[in-house]
Amino acid sequence: MKTLHLLRHAKSAWDDPGLPDRQRPLNKRGRRDAPRMGAALAAEMAPVDSFVSPARRACLTLAGLCEGWPALADCDHTVDEALYTFSAAALWRWLAATDSDRSSLFIIGHNPALTELINELLGQWQLDNLPTAGYARLSLSIECWSQLQAGCGQLQRLLIPRELPG
Repeated sequence: MKTLHLLRHAKSAWDDPGLPDRQRPLNKRGRRDAPRMGAALAAEMAPVDSFVSPARRACLTLAGLCEGWPALADCDHTVDEALYTFSAAALWRWLAATDSDRSSLFIIGHNPALTELINELLGQWQLDNLPTAGYARLSLSIECWSQLQAGCGQLQRLLIPRELPG
């Protein structure tokens, strides 16, 4: 059994149209939501190592999570170029190549890749959109990451910022 934690980066700013996509920062809502999500996740789970897209908005989301979840800051965080993708197929390949010794993975990435990956792992379309700063935890009925297959997942938790108090 494997556990997959997926978090979409918090809301990014679009106020500088000349800025390359990778360099876009978080907007006001994103800077507010990331720490709130960190605090909410801290209340439900132990901190875990994370793998993060190199996009600035994803790295700033991780920083915000750590602000709200200080114990997360003590974990290992790996920025991985392969996670700057909008393709579920690319994420699938990345997951399938992961060391089987890892019982869980926490990824901070992008849509539509995350939403599509969730639905493929669930084996049916259950989620129309993982919103910005949205979190999904899936339990996967596999022993090795290389055994990923459509329908091997079960959605254990879906948490989105608008459900949080305050």
